[in-house]
Amino acid sequence: MSQSFPSSTNPLLLDVVSDVVCPWCYIHFRRLEAARQSLPEIPLAIRWRPFQLDSTIPPEGVERRSYMLKKFGSQKRLDQLNEVVRKEGQSVGIDFAFAKIDRSPNTLDAHRVLHWAGTEDLAVQHRLVERLFVLFFEEGGDLSDHETLAEAAKDAGMDKAIVLQLLAGDADKDLVREEIAQANEMGVQGVPFTLIEQRYGLPGAQTPDVLADALRQVAGAKAEGQF
Repeated sequence: MSQSFPSSTNPLLLDVVSDVVCPWCYIHFRRLEAARQSLPEIPLAIRWRPFQLDSTIPPEGVERRSYMLKKFGSQKRLDQLNEVVRKEGQSVGIDFAFAKIDRSPNTLDAHRVLHWAGTEDLAVQHRLVERLFVLFFEEGGDLSDHETLAEAAKDAGMDKAIVLQLLAGDADKDLVREEIAQANEMGVQGVPFTLIEQRYGLPGAQTPDVLADALRQVAGAKAEGQF
């Protein structure tokens, strides 16, 4: 007997906790896309949830090289870590261009724009998070710059003028900070972290096969009314 899965009107819900300056989150994005493409029979609703790897960075961002050297201790250590990430990225079609990144941003504003995108349409949010990943890691864009964020939002299908207007104020800063605090309270210590149907957690950038297997199992349990 064939297995039944959730329908398009009741898709499998994924909450992906991530930060747009996390290279493993970008890798996870691509791996999740591969898993989704391998399971066309399982519709997914993906929500991107905020996390900040470093909330102490000032709003205007900081010079990237000195910040990363201070964080990781030496250029040799940084080069080793970047090489590992670069190889993993190549396996999923990402061309990490770390040398292009001049500034490390505070990502609160980027998460605000992602929040607004999510309230508009999860598909818009999904396009925007991908655009922000590409912008930062492959093009060296400054994600602390409001014009850059608003242009990315426009690329994803949002109204640029409205995004700029909202970014100029404090709209939803506290809400985003509260969501980040909730992730911490749930025990999320690092990202990416994927929560399936708000009950099954997968830490880290899992392989497409592992993701697909987890999605298949939870989808089957949901279709059978196990929760």
